[in-house]
Amino acid sequence: SQWPFSRFLFFQEPASAFASFLNGLASLVMLLRYRAAVPPAAPTYPTCVAFAWVSLNAWFWSTVFHTRDTALTEKLDYFCASAVVLHSVYLCCVRTLGLQRPALISIFRAFLLLFLAGHISYLSLVRFDYGYNLVANAAAGELGGTGMDWEALELHWELLGASCIQAGECWAVLGATGLCWGYVRGQSKPLLWVLDAHALWHIGTIPLNVLFY
Repeated sequence: SQWPFSRFLFFQEPASAFASFLNGLASLVMLLRYRAAVPPAAPTYPTCVAFAWVSLNAWFWSTVFHTRDTALTEKLDYFCASAVVLHSVYLCCVRTLGLQRPALISIFRAFLLLFLAGHISYLSLVRFDYGYNLVANAAAGELGGTGMDWEALELHWELLGASCIQAGECWAVLGATGLCWGYVRGQSKPLLWVLDAHALWHIGTIPLNVLFY
């Protein structure tokens, strides 16, 4: 990390570790609620459940990394976070295009898997480039955000009140995510050597897990 942190017990970055754990817990709770409310035969059920497990895996390694920062835990945190970003792009594409064009979405899924494999290979075997990793994930996140914008516009023009609410929720998630991302880019010295911009980012995304599902 850029700054030293005050340890708490065995937690190297206690605020970020605890916030990561709460994000994982929120993802687990919403996964259980989703599985209880949505029938397995629903078209997007497998994709949404898979996304939940990918997210849970990422928050687990985020918690581990902020507990103990090593070369291995750092890579696992970064790579699993990239998988979440790319899976969110895939989920948006499934919801907007994939149900009508299954062949197209299969090709896109293969492309995303190849991109993730190449991304991990480059960072592992060539150079662990923080700048490249940031740009790649930000670009993928923008692509996913564009997909959510498209879905929100489609929902907005439907006449059902529930769909209008869902459209508002889509834009709320996008706006809140952008604000949280601003905390990370505005990295500064940790408050009391515990609470830094990265921790605030993780704290800010806890309610977004609920709103997203």
